[in-house]
Amino acid sequence: MNVMTLFEKIIRREIPAHIVAEEKEWIAFHDATPQAPIHILIVPKKPIPRLSKTTENDCMLLGQLLLAAARIAAEEHLLEAGFRIVINNGNDGGEAVPHLHVHLLGGRKMEWPPG
Repeated sequence: MNVMTLFEKIIRREIPAHIVAEEKEWIAFHDATPQAPIHILIVPKKPIPRLSKTTENDCMLLGQLLLAAARIAAEEHLLEAGFRIVINNGNDGGEAVPHLHVHLLGGRKMEWPPG
């Protein structure tokens, strides 16, 4: 039995989310536990467990996710001050939901190394 992830339920509108943008291939919404004043997740509608599970067939989708992040960063007025893009992969990488997603973080100075 295949259990739907939290993100799949948001995509299907079974769980509410503060959606900021959506296209045919992806959806973007505010993170429920933000790590910055602006913390938006860009999630492909295709259920890919993590970045390491992508294939050459996902190249276009991966590009769309990054372009969406840049577009949303502009809409959130983050271009001048800057922003961070994060993709976690696996438990040690900080992945909490097994569905590929891009974190867009901004609105404060980011530290390095991230932690």
